Amino acid sequence: MAAAALANGDVRAGGGGAVPRPTNPMVTPLLTDLYQFSMAYAYWKAGKHLDRAVFDLYFRKSPFAGEFTVFGGLEECIRFIANFKFKEEEINFLRTALPTCEDGFFEYLSSIDCSDVEVYAIPEGSAVFPKVPLMIIEGPVAVVQLLETPFLSLVNYASLVTTNAARHRLVAGKPKNLLEFGLRRAQGPDGGISASRYSYMGGFDATSNVAAGRLFGIPIRGTHSHAFVSSFLGLDEIIDKALSSSDGSNKCENFVSLVQNWLVKIQDASSLRGSFGETNQSELAAFTSYALAFPNSFLALVDTYDVMRSGVPNFCAVALALNDMGYKAVGIRLDSGDLAYLSIETRKFFCAIEKEFGVVGFGKTNITASNDLNEETIDALNKQGHEVDSFGIGTYLVTCYAQAALGCVFKLVEINKQPRIKLSEDVTKVSIPCKKRCYRLYGKEGYPLVDIMTGQDEPSPKVGERILCRHPFIESKRAHVVPQHVEELLKCYWPGNS
Repeated sequence: MAAAALANGDVRAGGGGAVPRPTNPMVTPLLTDLYQFSMAYAYWKAGKHLDRAVFDLYFRKSPFAGEFTVFGGLEECIRFIANFKFKEEEINFLRTALPTCEDGFFEYLSSIDCSDVEVYAIPEGSAVFPKVPLMIIEGPVAVVQLLETPFLSLVNYASLVTTNAARHRLVAGKPKNLLEFGLRRAQGPDGGISASRYSYMGGFDATSNVAAGRLFGIPIRGTHSHAFVSSFLGLDEIIDKALSSSDGSNKCENFVSLVQNWLVKIQDASSLRGSFGETNQSELAAFTSYALAFPNSFLALVDTYDVMRSGVPNFCAVALALNDMGYKAVGIRLDSGDLAYLSIETRKFFCAIEKEFGVVGFGKTNITASNDLNEETIDALNKQGHEVDSFGIGTYLVTCYAQAALGCVFKLVEINKQPRIKLSEDVTKVSIPCKKRCYRLYGKEGYPLVDIMTGQDEPSPKVGERILCRHPFIESKRAHVVPQHVEELLKCYWPGNS
C-alpha cells in the first residue's frame, strides 16, 4: 500500500503528520446525506453540538449467506477525517441548501475539523463478524454525525467486495492464480477502481485495471481480445518478421517461417496425428504477430474459432518457435465452452508436445479460464475435475452479484458517558449500548475461538481463565471457553500515526 499512500500527493496535516487525501476526490465533507446537516444544525441550535458521543460502525449479518466478512475501507476513512475541512465554496452551497439556518451555524461548520475525534478500529483486512464494531468513533456529536454517511459509503462496498474476493480465493484454492477482470462491468469508474483494490486485499493476485495498478501497486495482467485475432486475414500481413533470441546472440530473420515449420511438425507428430487438420491461418497470423510484439509474455486467447482444432495447435506452433529463440510462452486463455473438458484436453495436448519434442516443462504451460466465472462455477469445475491454473473473474466479483450491499450501520451507543440503546421489535436491529472493548480468544492450536465484547471499564479476559460467553440477546447462545491467547481487536487509528 506504499504506492497508495503517495497516490494523491496533496496532503494536509493530520493527527500523525501528513496524510494523503482520499483516493477519490469526490470524497469531501459534502459527500453525505442532507439529514446529517439537519441534525448537526439541530444539535448546534440546542447547544448539544459539543456533547461527547460514541458511535459503533458494524454490520448485522455476514454477506453471501456466509459466516465471515473481511473488513475493508479503513485507510480511506482515515484519509477522509485527516483532511476533513469545509471549503468556502462548500459553505456557500450549504447556505443555499439550508436557507433557514442561522449564520452562526455556518461559521461553526467553517471552523470544525476532526482533531477532537478518536477512531478505534479492527485492522483492515481482518476477518470480522456481525455486531462486533469494525470501528468506534468518538468525538463531538455534531462532527461525528457528519462522518456517518461517508464512513458507511467507504466501508460498505469495500468490505463486501473484499469478502467476495476472499470467498473466491477459498473455493479456488491457494495454488491457483486469481485475476480480477471486472473494470468494464463495474458500477462506474469508482466502482472499478475500488473493486480492483479490494479484490487484491481479498486474495486476488493481479488486475487488468491499469489505473489501479498505478494507484495501489497491484500487479497488472492482460493479453489480447477476440478482436485482435479476427482483425488478421493471413500471415502475409506480418511485415517485420525478424526476432532476436532472448540472449541477443542470434536473430531469426523469418520467425513466420519458423512458426509454419513447427505447425507442420505438430501436424505430422505420431501422437497428435488426426487430432486436428488445417488450422485457421488468420488466427495463426494473430498469434505470431502478438508473439513478435511480446516474446517474453506470450499468452494467447484460443477460442475465437475452434479451441482444439485450431487455437491450441496454433498456440503450440508459436510457443515452440519462441522456445527455439530462448523464450518461454506464458500460456493460453479459454473464454468460452466447456472449460473443464477443454482444459483437460489442452493439458493432454501440451503433455503430448512435451513428450514428442522433448521440450521440458511444456506440459505445465499455464491455462487461464474466464467467461462469467463465480464461486459456484469454480466449485463445479473443482468437482468435475479440470486443468485450469488461473481464473479471470469479472462481473460476479466486482458487482457482488450474489448480494447487493453489506448493510453496515452507524449507531449511537454512548453520549456524555451515558449508554444509549436503539430498541426494535426486530431483535437483530437492537443496538448494544456503551463504549466497548473487543477481544479475539484463541485456543491451544492457535486458532481463533470466539470474539467477545465487554464494556470499556469491565475487566479484560485472561489467558487460562474460564470465560462464559453469552449472546447479548439470545439466552440459549452461550459457551464456556478457556483462551490460550487473547488479542484486543480495536486499535487507535486516529489521532496518532495512522
